[in-house]
Amino acid sequence: MHRPLAVTADRDLLDDLLRVAAAAGVELDVAHEAAQARPRWRTAPLVVIGADLADALAATGPPPRQGVLLVTSDPADPSMWRRCVAVGASAVLELPDAERLLVDEFAEAAEPSSRAGAVVCVAGGRGGVGATVLAASLALTAARSGSRTLLVDADPLGGGIDVVLGQEEATGARWPDIVGREGRVSYAALQGALPTFGELTVLSWHRGEPMRIPREAMRAVLEAARRGCDLVVVDLPRFVDAGAEEALSRSGVALLVVSADVRGVLAAGQALAGVREQAGDVRAVVRAGSLEPGVVAQSLGVPLAGVVPEQRGLAEALDRGDAPPLKRTPLGRFCGELLAGLSVS
Repeated sequence: MHRPLAVTADRDLLDDLLRVAAAAGVELDVAHEAAQARPRWRTAPLVVIGADLADALAATGPPPRQGVLLVTSDPADPSMWRRCVAVGASAVLELPDAERLLVDEFAEAAEPSSRAGAVVCVAGGRGGVGATVLAASLALTAARSGSRTLLVDADPLGGGIDVVLGQEEATGARWPDIVGREGRVSYAALQGALPTFGELTVLSWHRGEPMRIPREAMRAVLEAARRGCDLVVVDLPRFVDAGAEEALSRSGVALLVVSADVRGVLAAGQALAGVREQAGDVRAVVRAGSLEPGVVAQSLGVPLAGVVPEQRGLAEALDRGDAPPLKRTPLGRFCGELLAGLSVS
């Protein structure tokens, strides 16, 4: 795979470019002279030209191309825009102010968006209604059908969704290792750090002291996942915090799991208020009870996405440390039908 090309003989500027590229998880090819840039001019996904070699590069007559940036550490230079036009650059980036933008440009060049992963959030109308099991089952179903899937545990008090999958001993990063991230993150790097099982990658909690997910960290994870995944499933906490708000605002669909009884509907109504503020499309998934599913959805004022079937042996399987049994089971068929019926983007 071709790497971005930096064209500069300025050691200080090159040090800055290498540092910014490292923040994006990218390695650079470097041309210390204008003539050295010509062999890689067409093939590099991005060309970053230092102001020191802009005139010399323009004199070589490089053919027009997309993805050329002119970088300077001297914003007061009045000749900068003339040089920008001469080399065919699309923009002048002034360091250090434009470092965050340059990180994004490097990361996009190294990992262009190959997918457009849909984000589905799952929230419980009250505790113990089975939202986490549903989230894990949806992610497992999608992954087993060949969709690259990320399952995100956004509930710091849930005990870790890796336990529901029977993978609590799996090696890899958990949220405490990720919460400091912000800005653009490579999905390949994220996937490499997290526990991955076939097409399913899992970002779970540890069993230590709980902490909140910063909005910036959730944004970085979801942006990376949307570029690299077909589906992202987020298991939300019952109280919508900043991280949950970020996930809901990026969701195509939010599923609210409701038990079909009076207390369940009343509790779900309170949970729905926080979810609805952030998500554009909220649907009810109903657990069978004393009330008709249609009545439950109507009372909440949201569409009915489906009714979770009762499945014998599910609780026992989870207590044994097994993942939810989905092969040829009512729950597996339900998850497949639910995913097929969701219009997410």
